[in-house]
Amino acid sequence: MRTVVITIAHGRHDHLERQREALARSSAAVHHHVVVAMDDPTLVARLQRTPRTRVVALPAERAGLPLAAARNAGAEAALELGAELLIFLDVDCLPGEGLVAAYRDAARDPATAGSLLCGPVAYLPPPDAGGYDLGRLNEVVPHDGRPAPGPGERLENGDPRLFWSLSFAVTPAVWADTGGFHEHFVGYGAEDTDFGFTAAAAGIPLTWVGGATAYHQWHPTQVPPLGHLDDILRNGAIFARRWGWWPMEGWIDAFADRGLIHWDTTEETYVRSPTSEHHHAHGPSAVRSAGR
Repeated sequence: MRTVVITIAHGRHDHLERQREALARSSAAVHHHVVVAMDDPTLVARLQRTPRTRVVALPAERAGLPLAAARNAGAEAALELGAELLIFLDVDCLPGEGLVAAYRDAARDPATAGSLLCGPVAYLPPPDAGGYDLGRLNEVVPHDGRPAPGPGERLENGDPRLFWSLSFAVTPAVWADTGGFHEHFVGYGAEDTDFGFTAAAAGIPLTWVGGATAYHQWHPTQVPPLGHLDDILRNGAIFARRWGWWPMEGWIDAFADRGLIHWDTTEETYVRSPTSEHHHAHGPSAVRSAGR
């Protein structure tokens, strides 16, 4: 089964390099790695002559990085390369040695071949001076916010609300049935939840694949993500128009509790509060050790 891994990236070059090192340790062969460089000419120059690697350059949009469009562009490139299985990995994710094989087995199984295939994700602590020991990644326990079946196990008919784009796989047929990511989503947030619901609406079930574990490299993040407030409002409104409810409820509640946003009864949507610019620039924020 000709397998192509797709990674979208802007910066995070060290994370991508570690990901490629981990891919080289895979127990099952990866035929190509498609890297979609979003507004990142340095990355294009670094990888464009690398064997078994296809680099796709994509400019940024005025509103931010085109995450949804980048995944679609990556899938298009993978299909051009003859992919029979498309594995999407976030640039922060290191694939476990069995990830490719577990996804491939699930895609070959008639019971799950027509599914949106998702693997568990474990969050790594900050690396030491020598980086991560790729041979010991499996000592880290997967995140408890998502199902994490054991190796060889699969959980079918998963909740589309729990789909995340950090690590998932599809056959070309399933990808075609989803129609891809909705490209009106630009910047952070909601595009992956929208994709999960789009797949469900098309009759595509979500299956959690044991053994397809990815390991998310540490990076500092804000809680709540103040730097993405405008993205979350814009993308949340798009999602709400499409599905009738607001996603990212935890972030929305956190912003509202801080007085950064409020519900506009006239427009029937969340908007920035008048004082939010000051808080956005100067308000307190917490940094957590793991996150998207």
